[in-house]
Formats: sequence, structure tokens, C-alpha cells
Amino acid sequence: MQAKKNEVDPRSSAPSSSTREVVTAMLFIGLLFFILGFVTWLNGSLIPFLKIVCDLNNFQALWVTFAFYIAYTVMALPSAAVLSRVGYKKGMSLGLGIMALGALIFIPAAQSSQYGYFLLALFTLATGMTLMQTAINPYIVCIGSRESAAMRISIMGLFNKGAGIVVPLVFSALMLSGMDKYSDSALAALDPAGRELLRAELAARLIYPYAVMALALLVFMVIIHFSPLPELSEEKDAEAQQDKPVRALGVLQFPQLVLGAIALFAYVGVEVIAGDTIGLYGHQLGVQNFGILTSYTMGFMVLGYCIGVVAIPRYISQGTALLGCGLAGLLFSLGVLSSSPTDTGFSQVLLGWAGVPAVPNTVLCLALLGLANALVWPSLWPLALQGLGRYTAAGSALLIMGIAGGALLPMLYGRLSDANGSQQAYWIMLPCYVLILGYAVWGHKLRSWSRG
Repeated sequence: MQAKKNEVDPRSSAPSSSTREVVTAMLFIGLLFFILGFVTWLNGSLIPFLKIVCDLNNFQALWVTFAFYIAYTVMALPSAAVLSRVGYKKGMSLGLGIMALGALIFIPAAQSSQYGYFLLALFTLATGMTLMQTAINPYIVCIGSRESAAMRISIMGLFNKGAGIVVPLVFSALMLSGMDKYSDSALAALDPAGRELLRAELAARLIYPYAVMALALLVFMVIIHFSPLPELSEEKDAEAQQDKPVRALGVLQFPQLVLGAIALFAYVGVEVIAGDTIGLYGHQLGVQNFGILTSYTMGFMVLGYCIGVVAIPRYISQGTALLGCGLAGLLFSLGVLSSSPTDTGFSQVLLGWAGVPAVPNTVLCLALLGLANALVWPSLWPLALQGLGRYTAAGSALLIMGIAGGALLPMLYGRLSDANGSQQAYWIMLPCYVLILGYAVWGHKLRSWSRG
């Protein structure tokens, strides 16, 4: 059976649409990846901000990551069900609308300074993002050849992590000016009523930016709704699966998918730890520009994505890229644990030529994890979805559920940080990179639970 006009056929190794249509689709999907990155990496700057506003310790502050990333697990299967009913394009528009609602909830949260309202707003934002992620990741994989899927996802990553560089800089300029009067010592010098008044004043700074964000998301929702994006056709599955019925838990028959979801759980956990705790860690070490440290991590991730765009599949395979990421992750994690919190020698050499302020070497190694992490997501998705056919949407939902690593592992880091110190708590990243290495070497090659 021939694919319908303007639909992308997952069976084909090349897009069924013209090159111009594919490029147009990638531009619109790139816009969505930028939006996802903008909202996601805002958390890195938001965590130390809310820690002051709501008077939190490290563990409590990292409930931000839990509320945000747990939505991916809770809402992944409902998102797959929505996509099966309304299609990928309408699902993207609906996701943007739900994100706008989450941004609006930030307004009463800021007015009340109640932490629970902030967490509800973050969960709602992430619910919309879950629907978007479940749609756009298999979309970008299936729109062209599987062998170059990691390259296309790397291009999307440039949009996503480019937003991650911009967001901390914008947030710091708008929200963190005049922060001296909100320091721990300044707040401690006030009576309880004075502290509450100052914290309420700081929280009010969130109202205008999130109102603008909600309006922008609604505008983008309309743009995507009327865009020329071709619909992704799932009904055209692989010939080997044409006569097989779709079973509710049939997606679990694919070991490369299940193990991929476990590896993705580990990866998102370490990615969030590297991006969202670096500001807290830098603040505790007395780094002056702690509010923009997430930009350091994102900058190295952008460098990694550029490598992926150039090298995959021309020079290295997706599996080789994943292997290199796992090894680099172990190396930089050991650097975080073993480097001096006061020595900036390596940082001055590496960052000085670019005119970027130096940071302690341990903080730099944490930022360099952005480079190690960059090609994990682009490489893992096509490897995990290979051969799923009509189970592609369900497989995408299972991988999206793996994003729960961003909810749970940072919480564990926060608990260990409060108990044993921030630097030593980073040891939890080591087993995560071992899991990623295992998937790169062995896990993605499995096609049956009974044999390799």
C-alpha cells in the first residue's frame, strides 16, 4: 500500500515527501525544540531563585526537577493515546496550549509565594511538553533515513540547547539583578515580617515573564496548527509486522527498546544533574556568576551537537557516538569528584581564550558533562526505535517515561548533598554512565530476550 500524500512512511529509508517539505518540517520542529529547551533549561536558574523565595534547602529546592520530570512518566502513555486519536500535528498544537496554561499558573504562584503552586505550574508545563516530546522525537526519526537520524536530532539539539544557553543569561538579566539584598546574610538580619516582605517582592518578578511566555506559547500553538507540517503515518508498519496484532504490552517484546528506556532514565538523570544543580553548586562555592552557570553546560552540549551534525553518519556510527559519550561521562564525573573546589587553573586555560569567566575546576568538569551528554539522546532514540513498526508510538511513550530519571536522580543527589556535601554527592553519576556504556556496547544490538 502506498503512503498517503504528505505522510511520512516509517518503513522507508527516505522521506516520502520532497526535500523541500522535509526541510520545512525540520524548521518547524526545530522551533518546537527551541521552545522545549527554553522552558526546560529555565529550571537551572529557577531552582536557586525559588530556594530564596520559598526558603528551601537543597533537597526541597530540587522538588522543582521532580515535579517537572515526573510528568513525563505519568503523562507519557496518555500522550501516546492522544496522538493515536488526533495525530502528531494536532498533538503538538495541543501540547503548546497545555504549556501556556502551566505558564499562567506561575502568576498566582508568584503572587502567593506558595511552593506547591510553583510545583503545580511546573507539572502542567511538563505535561504539555510530554505530549510534544512523544510526537516530535519519532517524527524527526521517521522523516528521513534511520542511519542519519542522529544527525537530524543533533540539529534539533542545537535549537534545544541553544535555548539553554540563552535562558540563564536572560533570566539573570531580568530576575537576578540586585540580588545582594536577598543574600542569606541580608535576610538573616531582618525580622520575620521583613524577610517575608522581601521574598514576596522577589517572587513578584516572575509574573511578567511568565505572562509573556504564556502569550508566546499560544501564538506558537496557532502557528503550528496552520503550518504545512506533513502528518506522520503510523499505520504503515514494517512488512515483518504487518500481519501481527498490536498487543497492549507488546512493546515490551523489544529488548533494544526496554534497555534503551533504562539507559535514557540514567542519561536524563545525569543531564539534569549537570544542568540544573551547577548553579546551586557554584553558589555554595562562592562563584559570582552562579546564575548563568547552566549556560556553561549548555554551551558544551551545543559543541557536542555540532560534532554530531558533522560526524554522524559520515565518520562515526550512532553506536560509536553513544560509546564515546559514556566514556567521556565517566571521565568528567571523576573530574567533578576529584578536582579542587578552589583551583581554577584548568578552567582559566580552557575558558580564558574565549573571554569566559573562569570557575573552579570541579564546576568546569560538571559543565563539560554537557559535551559528554550531547549525543546520547540523538544516538539512543534511533537505536531504540529500530524495527518497532506499528509499535513506534508506544515505544516513543516508553522512552519518554525514561525521562523520569530527571525527576528521581536529582532528588537523590539533593538528599546526598545535604547529608554528605555537594561535591561528593556527584558519585551517583558514575553508575549512570556505566549503564549508558552497557547499552552502547551490547544493549542496542539485542532483538530478542532469548537471544542476541
